[in-house]
Amino acid sequence: MSDSSEYEDVVSENEDVDYDSDAELQRAFAKGIIKPGLNVPVEPKKVFTNNVEGLKTRLRDIQQSLKWVERLDLTTGLAPIAPEMAIYISEKEDDSKSGKVKQAKAKTLDPTLDDFKREMNFHRQAQAAVLEGIPKLNNLGVRTKRPDDYFAQMAKSDDHMQKVRDSLLKKKAGLEVSEKVRKARENRKMMKQLQVQSQLNRQKEKKELIDEVKKYRKGIRTDLDFLEPGGGKKPGQQKRPAPNNKNSRSADKRKHKDSKFGFGGKKRGLKTNTKESAADVGGYRPPRKPGVKNRNMNKKNRPGKSKRNNNKNSKRR
Repeated sequence: MSDSSEYEDVVSENEDVDYDSDAELQRAFAKGIIKPGLNVPVEPKKVFTNNVEGLKTRLRDIQQSLKWVERLDLTTGLAPIAPEMAIYISEKEDDSKSGKVKQAKAKTLDPTLDDFKREMNFHRQAQAAVLEGIPKLNNLGVRTKRPDDYFAQMAKSDDHMQKVRDSLLKKKAGLEVSEKVRKARENRKMMKQLQVQSQLNRQKEKKELIDEVKKYRKGIRTDLDFLEPGGGKKPGQQKRPAPNNKNSRSADKRKHKDSKFGFGGKKRGLKTNTKESAADVGGYRPPRKPGVKNRNMNKKNRPGKSKRNNNKNSKRR
């Protein structure tokens, strides 16, 4: 008996059992009626045929040999872009190249993803078609001027165009806000750099002033022009060069030290009289002769305060 007949006998014994039940399939698999792999669906292989002749025949069937004035089909490129739009697009591309546009927004520069650029390409292509099609129509004697009472239904409704306009305005406002934030951030960075630079300049000026003071104390510099605003220099005046002569510098140092610490040598007994000082009588004043009164003795002394007050009171009476 074949496998199929055995399977039919098993099924006929249990007619009330569903043919697709798991228990029936398990019993048939236990008896060896169902072999592994029989229940795996096999997908038919697809055969691809490039029927060139059939395609050409179908093309000839649907093709209509009409004049161009009936078809009005044009294959054109893009018309020249307006100067202001060219500037706007170039600035946008420069921002993307310089890294000002984030990676998430960089994909909008793709003409297939950028709504503005895609619509601009459509507009330019329509302009190119007009520039090429109008002369052809004029040569064929077709009137192209639109009548004054001409009315044409728009391809898109007013509500849809209003949504597009609102979306473009929101996008433009967002770009303006981001541009303001970027400029404010750059201004803050610039102000911070200026503050750091001003602090460094102040520190440099302070260090130069301290160095000039040290030079003045050591006697290298004799003037105090560095204390004046601008270092004591007038507009267009150069700084006075320090003397290069070693002898003059050493002499200035010697004078400074002599004026500060003395001339060296013996310090004791410097105020005692010598032969020359004893013989010098230029500052001598002889004593006053007896009987000669002082010149200031004839002067009337000013009365005291109490006497002056009494004199005032007496005059008032």
